[in-house]
Amino acid sequence: MAKELKDLTKRSVNYSQWYNELVVKADLAEQSAVRGCMVIKPYGYAIWEKMQRQLDDMFKETGHVNAYFPLLIPKSFLSREADHVEGFAKECAVVTHYRLKNAEDGSGVVVDPEAKLEEELIIRPTSETIIWNTYKNWIQSYRDLPILCNQWANVFRWEMRTRLFLRTAEFLWQECHTAHETREEAEEETVKMLNVYSEFAEKYMAVPVVKGVKTASERFAGALDTYTIEAMMQDGKALQSGTSHFLGQNFAKAFDVKFVNRENQLEYVWATSWGVSTRLMGALIMTHSDDNGLVLPPALAPIQVVIVPIFKGEEQLAKIDERVNPIINKLKGMGVSVKYDNADNKRPGFKFADYELKGVPVRLVLGARDLENGTIEVMRRDTLEKTTHSIEGIEEYVKDLLDEMQQNIFKKAFDFRTAHTFEVDTYEEFKEKLDKGGFVLAHWDGTPETEAQIKEETKATIRCIPLDGDKTPGKCMVTGKPSKCRVVFARSY
Repeated sequence: MAKELKDLTKRSVNYSQWYNELVVKADLAEQSAVRGCMVIKPYGYAIWEKMQRQLDDMFKETGHVNAYFPLLIPKSFLSREADHVEGFAKECAVVTHYRLKNAEDGSGVVVDPEAKLEEELIIRPTSETIIWNTYKNWIQSYRDLPILCNQWANVFRWEMRTRLFLRTAEFLWQECHTAHETREEAEEETVKMLNVYSEFAEKYMAVPVVKGVKTASERFAGALDTYTIEAMMQDGKALQSGTSHFLGQNFAKAFDVKFVNRENQLEYVWATSWGVSTRLMGALIMTHSDDNGLVLPPALAPIQVVIVPIFKGEEQLAKIDERVNPIINKLKGMGVSVKYDNADNKRPGFKFADYELKGVPVRLVLGARDLENGTIEVMRRDTLEKTTHSIEGIEEYVKDLLDEMQQNIFKKAFDFRTAHTFEVDTYEEFKEKLDKGGFVLAHWDGTPETEAQIKEETKATIRCIPLDGDKTPGKCMVTGKPSKCRVVFARSY
């Protein structure tokens, strides 16, 4: 028999511990033998695959194609764009040798000192440099543009303080790097893909986001503008959930990527890059889940419906199997993923708790008495509400219920964000609201000095200057100087 599941730490007691326990107990991921790196387990990877599949479809609908570029980057490449190397230098893992050998004393393998590389190689922290070095060979004329290449890959950034999915040394992501003929086209691409991320977050993840632009101090290293979607977790902290960067001509100049324009003149191409990572898994967990475990929006749940039979003996089970099989086939025909758990080595109560912990949206339960009555029990994970329904037409009911749950999960997160978003005009009120958690909308004078002061004194950062926010001018809450608009402050992950 499998062991009973242990209780989960309550969010109200220790939110951080609740999260860490939930990731492990729900079989999403675990720490690996390599410090700072994680093992994504099959159930966690199944969620990531659904995210990946949907995003990949959305990218391809907007004209993007997938490619793959090397994991290793010559060290000299990172030196070519000054802001870029400064932004990533402290996080880089460096390959210095290409061979091992057995130690002479028989103690194991050692690095062969004779196998030193002529030039060290960097395990990619991001791929702008290797890709722009490649694009130089692909681009000669405006007829070669635009290039819209995405890659699904892993990256490595040394992290001292790690947390599964949210911050690990190695993580999975997609990074798209595009090359354009004009500045306007590149800027349009940057905003268009931010909107794709926003649509994915809200429609599929059921996570409401604020779209905005980062301040100069929070920009991606080497970008002229960084756009972001910011989500609010249940502890009131912000999580940057996707970024889109307008790179201008910085990387084209660094790697001498020019093209002959329509006037037959040479000019540098214009660039963007944008990406989301397995950090989205953290956003999904922390936005929706509760003290009973995961709450997954149906659109991304690996198993949308689980059916659990209650039976005594093989004869009863055979009758239930016979009744359940047409339901399974019809649901699958409607595009619903179903698991029928008729294993006899686990008690029904264990199964209920396990699927609840793993966030399966809908649970159907059918026993001998239900067969006699022509009924079936339905439990929805978002509200934990149980109801009894006729077996006839249950498939249509479940399909509609999944759609209703998707909307309900989004609405709950949206209402939570609304209730924890505050407008303030004074620095004292700002500090007071910030300590309660949430997004604080306040005026800022636009200077990096004031931004740094606020961060130093409160640990809050400007998450973004919202694109759709209040544009009414005002006075900075700290200095009293003129402010163009309110910006979003929060403490963050």
